[in-house]
Amino acid sequence: MQSAVPHIRTLFLGLVASLGLTATAHAQLTVDVDNSASEELVIAVPGLPTPQGVDTPAGNTRELGGKISDVIVSDLRSSGLFKPVGRNQVRGISYAEVTAPQFPYWGGTNASALIQGFVRANADGKLTVGCYLYDVALETELTRQGFVVEPADWRRAAHKCADTIYSRLSGESPFFDSRIAYIAETGPKGNRVKRLAIMDSDGANHRFITNGQATALTPRFSPDYRSIVYLSFLDGNPRIYIYDIGTGRQRLITQSTNPTFAPRWSPDGKWILYSMAIAGNTDIYKISAAGGGKPQQLTFSPGIDIGGSFSPDGSRIVFESDRSGSQQLYVMNADGGNERRISFGGGRFATPEWSPRGDLIAFTKMAGNFRIGVMTPSGGGERLLTNSWQDEAPTWAPNGRVIQFFRTTKGSGGTGIWQVDLTGRNERQLPTPVNGSDPAWGPLLP
Repeated sequence: MQSAVPHIRTLFLGLVASLGLTATAHAQLTVDVDNSASEELVIAVPGLPTPQGVDTPAGNTRELGGKISDVIVSDLRSSGLFKPVGRNQVRGISYAEVTAPQFPYWGGTNASALIQGFVRANADGKLTVGCYLYDVALETELTRQGFVVEPADWRRAAHKCADTIYSRLSGESPFFDSRIAYIAETGPKGNRVKRLAIMDSDGANHRFITNGQATALTPRFSPDYRSIVYLSFLDGNPRIYIYDIGTGRQRLITQSTNPTFAPRWSPDGKWILYSMAIAGNTDIYKISAAGGGKPQQLTFSPGIDIGGSFSPDGSRIVFESDRSGSQQLYVMNADGGNERRISFGGGRFATPEWSPRGDLIAFTKMAGNFRIGVMTPSGGGERLLTNSWQDEAPTWAPNGRVIQFFRTTKGSGGTGIWQVDLTGRNERQLPTPVNGSDPAWGPLLP
C-alpha cells in the first residue's frame, strides 16, 4: 500500500513577492479559546478564483477553488470559534481582488475577518494555493501563506489554510491538517466486527486498514506518523502489531496467551507501553518498538494497572489502577518509580491520556454516566467536559485544545466518534461510514 502522506512545500512570503506586495502583519483581531461565553467571530470565505481554468486530475481549477473554500469553512466552523460565511452567501471575487479586497462590500456583510485566496495550475502539473487573511474594519492584511501541492492533495492545502487562520487569530497551534485512526464497527451488538481505519481530521479520505478477520482495538499513531500500533485478537490470543502506513505491511511486536491491553508509544517512538495480566494481576510493561527482546515490567502492586500514557517529555507515565479499591489515576516516573495517586474527586477514573502540551490529563470518569474530563498532572482543577450516557477513551488533538472520544448510544449500543474543546461548549460528531470507537488523533502531518 502506498503512503497516504503527501509531501507539501510551504511557500511563505516569497509566494507573492513577484506581485510586489508588502508583508506587514497586524494584530487587530483575536478569538478567545478559553472563554466559553465568547461570541463566534464572523469570517467571510468566498470561493478561491483562478487566473485561468485548467483541467487537472482532481478537476478544473475553477471547481477546486470552490471546494477548497468549502473545506476551510467546515474546518473553522468545527472549531466552535468562528461563524464562517461561505461562498454561497457572498459574491464571488476576481483573481485581481485577492490582494486588493473590496472592503466596503465586506464591511456590509457583518464579517469582521475575510479570507481570500487563489488556485493556480503550475507548469509542472502541481497547484499553488494562496491563502490571505484580512481585518475588514481596519482594512489591513493580517497574514498570508501559500502551498504547492499535487492536485490530489488539494484538501491538505485547504486544511493548511484553515490552520493558518486558526493559529493567527487564536494564538494556538494548528490541528486541522492531521489524521485520525479509529476502530470501525459493523455487525450486531453481540458480535461486532472491528476493523482498523484511518481518515482525515474532518472525516474525509476514509479507508479501512484491516479486513476484520481479527478484532482490532486501541490504535495509536507513532510520533513520526509513519506507523500505527494496535492490539489484535487472532484465534482469541492478543497480539500487538505495528502497521506501516507507507508500505501497508505490519509486524508483530509481542504476543501472549495472557490478556493484553492498550499499547501506547513513547514520545521518542522507541518503546511500546502496554498492560498484561498474569495469574490474576495486571501490570504495566514496556517493550522495544523494534520488536524482540524481553518486556520490562514497570508496576508490581497487587491489583489491576492499565492504560499507561507518557508525558510529552517522556519522563512520567499516567495510568489507572484499582490498588486503592476502585479505579483511580496514578502518575509514576518512566522507570516505574515514585508512584502517586492524583484522582480524588469521587467516582472511578479510567483511560488517562496526557496532553501533547503537558498541562493536562484527559480521562473517562464513571460516576453514574461515563463522562470525559481533564485535570492537571498533580490532580488539581478537575473539570468534566461532556454529559452524555457513555463517553469514553479520550485522545488529544495535536495542539492540546480539543479532545476526541467515542460515545455509545443507550439502548442500541451504536458508537460514534465525537470531539469537544476545553470549554466543554463546542461538541460535534465526526462523520464515519460505520460505527466507530477507540479514536486516536495523530500529530500534525509532516
